[in-house]
Amino acid sequence: MTDRRRINGPAAATRAPVFVSCAEGKDKSAAFKRPTRTRDARELRKIYLKTGVIPSASGSAYFELHPSNSSHGGSLIPPSSSLKLICSVNGPKPLSRSTPFSPNLLLSAHVKFAPFAGRRRRAHVRDMNERDLGVHLENALRGAIIGDRWPKSGLDITIMILEGEDDRWWGDMSTAETLTGSDGWGMMNVLAHCVTVASAAIADARIDCLDLVAGGVAAVVDTCSSGEGATSSTKMVVLDPDPSEHLNISSSCVVGYMPSLDEITELWLKGDMSGASSDGTYDSPNHDALMDGAIAAAKASHSVLIEAVKESAMQAISNTASNKPHDSSIEMEI
Repeated sequence: MTDRRRINGPAAATRAPVFVSCAEGKDKSAAFKRPTRTRDARELRKIYLKTGVIPSASGSAYFELHPSNSSHGGSLIPPSSSLKLICSVNGPKPLSRSTPFSPNLLLSAHVKFAPFAGRRRRAHVRDMNERDLGVHLENALRGAIIGDRWPKSGLDITIMILEGEDDRWWGDMSTAETLTGSDGWGMMNVLAHCVTVASAAIADARIDCLDLVAGGVAAVVDTCSSGEGATSSTKMVVLDPDPSEHLNISSSCVVGYMPSLDEITELWLKGDMSGASSDGTYDSPNHDALMDGAIAAAKASHSVLIEAVKESAMQAISNTASNKPHDSSIEMEI
């Protein structure tokens, strides 16, 4: 029996209204122009990374990507999104008595989208995409953690996606299409940065690792060039792609990379690479060139990760020094 006093919302998903700027003298069609990539092909967006944001957790970190310069349009709805992640680490903690003995640390990773993370409202129940992200994240971190130092112990890593990455530009979506898209290019960016923020949170929890795992993503996009009345399309590799800035993305690659050991802990490649050349470069890409681009993006993210971990370590040292009791005892002479 329904409550007649309550105004119930629509059962199906709704589409948010799009407002055009009402400023006088401004071309309203500019609000619906596709954002263009102003960055270089090997340039990443600015990263903000902060550790120790959740005092009750063993370790925590907050990650945010600065939106592109072309994201400022005449519409109230931005053309592209800005990724925002928050991660908490609980453990190592003892397992229950009913759990079988494990000589290594049991790692569990959970990734959850906030209901307001995307342009379409998400349900509170975890869906298939969130489970896939959790599995990939667990595989990326398992190779870096020294698990044999905590037998019969568990480590829980939880990432909440406050704002996700769009799979395409919202202007390309028809009314019948879902706003989440079906290509999943935004999920590749989310996974790469989930690896980075989880590694920062693990370091903030003072858990021994072989190296800090940094996530990197690269994609093969189609670039159109016009000359002498003809338009030609070429493929090239770009680092840290924003799906809303590219009309067509052929393939994408995500890696979890440990620079000190030069090892890859996670590899996820998606897309079509038909017709790739044998000698792959950024201008004529193949699978090797795409992986090299993802590794280069991971190395760039690793430098930001190192600075955030150093800041966390210096803060912990200063807190320990300030809380250290001073010896005020005076020796008595006999």
